Amino acid sequence: MIVNRPGELSYAGLQTFLKLPVCLTPADLRAGGVDIAIAGVPWDGTATTRSGTQLGPKAIRAADHLTGWPAPRAHLDVRVDPLEVLTVVDYGDSPIVMGNSDLTFQGIRAFVAEILSGGATPIILGGDHGITWPVATAVADAYGYGRVGIVHFDAHADTAPDSPGTLGGHGAPMRHLIESGAVPGRNFVQVGLRGYWPDAPVLAWMEEHGLRTHFMAEIRKDGFDAVLERALDEALDTADHLYISVDVDVADPAYAPGTGSPEPGGLTSGEVLRAVRRLAAEVGMVGMDVVEVSPPFDVGNNITALFAHRCVTEALTGTAMRRLGLTQPDYIDPRSAGTGGARTYRNS
Repeated sequence: MIVNRPGELSYAGLQTFLKLPVCLTPADLRAGGVDIAIAGVPWDGTATTRSGTQLGPKAIRAADHLTGWPAPRAHLDVRVDPLEVLTVVDYGDSPIVMGNSDLTFQGIRAFVAEILSGGATPIILGGDHGITWPVATAVADAYGYGRVGIVHFDAHADTAPDSPGTLGGHGAPMRHLIESGAVPGRNFVQVGLRGYWPDAPVLAWMEEHGLRTHFMAEIRKDGFDAVLERALDEALDTADHLYISVDVDVADPAYAPGTGSPEPGGLTSGEVLRAVRRLAAEVGMVGMDVVEVSPPFDVGNNITALFAHRCVTEALTGTAMRRLGLTQPDYIDPRSAGTGGARTYRNS
């Protein structure tokens, strides 16, 4: 295990997530009793529009502006510091074979399997959305085909057939997972779809396979909180374990401009962050990815990378809350809600 200098800033020294220690083998994970391993997949080989997502993992790691590990990380809404409750490390990056999706995806699947074999939950920093196919397949390999459900935050369904000459395009990972049997269609819950795609044949395929899809039209009509409650109820009604996939373009481009396929009219960053924390706390998760951060198109002091970074820290916080038994719906510490007493931190 390699440890950064205490208190080092995120953008200095070794670029690990939160300046966490580095583990590089399953034996390290087991020896350290690691709960969550954060890892990068710097792959941009299947993007169909704007490129640059291969730079996403590095940008996400460097996005934090606070002093690094082991500084306090208590979430101000819930007063839980996940790094006081969980053992979390950075597992480095998956190997990539430039220009070869087949070999790269084989390597990603084996890489994530390493993390799982070490007893840790993988949180993967993308990379384009094509990586969800091998990452979630590795999770299904570990927990059983048909036993993993996915809550998928995205502006796009990503259920297209592959384009000619392309294997595992970033618009096709969910279709591959369903057609392979790794994750049945009814185990998919999608949130945030909008715009002008999918077309009628793809929508028909989704209906045929039983996907539960919550469009932005439904969110506008009923409110995000009502739709999130439906998604929470659906997340495990036919599966035993939950995987979370966050494409940053689920957020409106005002909150996440640095992405390959921005789509106006999306969620706020705050809505996505709270949803991720609630899923991790109230349902629990066995894996997660945050994808489609494209630093060349990010503006406003890397706000998209910071949004992705915070998606991961919300998942860490929610997982810690679950371990502490704070699983009631939309839990907020009374002190932060303005109804409590002295303003002190839990676990501090």
